Amino acid sequence: MPVSDGCPVMADVVFNNGELEALLRGPSGAVAQTILKATLAVEREAKHLCPVDTGRLRSSITHEVAREGQEIVGRVGTNVEYAPYQEFGTRFQHGTPFLRPALSAAQRYFR
Repeated sequence: MPVSDGCPVMADVVFNNGELEALLRGPSGAVAQTILKATLAVEREAKHLCPVDTGRLRSSITHEVAREGQEIVGRVGTNVEYAPYQEFGTRFQHGTPFLRPALSAAQRYFR
């Protein structure tokens, strides 16, 4: 125990579990905000890298941030049926990846 002028000096540290939980796991907490920034960066880069013919694929790229159990998860993707063929290609043509490179480009948000 530290002593100052012969008298014990103590400090009480009290954690507010509700506030700590909100910071770590709440939808507006610091962790959720960081994940949101990262998913927005991936979405922005994916739209930039996406091949464009009609613009349907690019406009369908979206993001979501959700709490799943004890985790906060960010997702970027598209529901366009031909997106996997653009990303990975087929046996007849090479793909034009846009989601995987976008994730790689946004890695600075994850470090």
